[in-house]
Amino acid sequence: MLKALSLVVLATVMAPVVQAQTAAYPTKPIRLIVPFAPGGAADQTARLISEPMAKELGQPIIVENKPGGGATVGAALVASAAPDGYIVLYTTPGPQIINPYLMGKLPYDPDKDLIPVSRVAWFPNVLVVAPKLPVNTVQELIEYARKNPGKTNFGSSGIGASTHLSGELFKSMAGVDIVHVPYKGSGQVIQDLLAGNVQMAIDSLSVYIGQIRSGNLRALGVASPERSPLLPNVPAIAEQLKGYEAVAVNYLSVPAGTPRAVIDRLNSALRVVINEPAMNERMINGGMIPKTSTPEEMAAEIQVERIKWRKVIAESGAKAE
Repeated sequence: MLKALSLVVLATVMAPVVQAQTAAYPTKPIRLIVPFAPGGAADQTARLISEPMAKELGQPIIVENKPGGGATVGAALVASAAPDGYIVLYTTPGPQIINPYLMGKLPYDPDKDLIPVSRVAWFPNVLVVAPKLPVNTVQELIEYARKNPGKTNFGSSGIGASTHLSGELFKSMAGVDIVHVPYKGSGQVIQDLLAGNVQMAIDSLSVYIGQIRSGNLRALGVASPERSPLLPNVPAIAEQLKGYEAVAVNYLSVPAGTPRAVIDRLNSALRVVINEPAMNERMINGGMIPKTSTPEEMAAEIQVERIKWRKVIAESGAKAE
């Protein structure tokens, strides 16, 4: 009884201290964990928003790349961290949407250990091929792959990444035998595409727009339902492969137990940054669809996306190697 009374007294004494710390947040640098290697869409966007967010919050934001395990390494790091708002995960579909169905066991609970702060943007993907691949349309690619079963491959930024599942969705819907080649980030995929070591990829338009415009890589189709205004002459993949769509959502999340006041502060700062006209235009020109959300809206979107990609994983037979 004495022990229980002591705990009550301690909680009563500490409550004002915790409230004061939350109200003053942030008082030190914030770590923004990117669960992929440098060079990909997640890394580029995290760095794009980190500096203006730091100015808005009044503290530095340090971007750290923690690649591995289809984003599970970085996600596990954040999920097990202190829920104080000083470690944030730049979250792609892998950690909470895809990996629960792609992998046998995760080093964290995707339902309980991470909670969303806000959506950052939607990322329409684009299908690109190596310069020497003798195809110019999605249909020609499908025919080529059917004539060369098991000899056509696609690169992704890692097992379980949206780039992986986008390729698996294409493989399943087109009925072709193409081989998945996982990398540790989109930057490595681009290098091997240019070198001809990998033949195709379905990755973020924001990452590949420069290579497409320069003519280094050939775009066969965008993975959004309609054509992109950035590439008006490139058809939607769905124009030749009916029903195909692969648009990845990116968002910020924090460890479960993070105070709501801290989450709201992060949400507010991100909203200010992305809604600033110059930033908004920059993101759109980079191939993104910038759109923030409330934590509740993002949580609901996670559940909707889970249903979609769970079906893709089951039908394609995709699994972590």
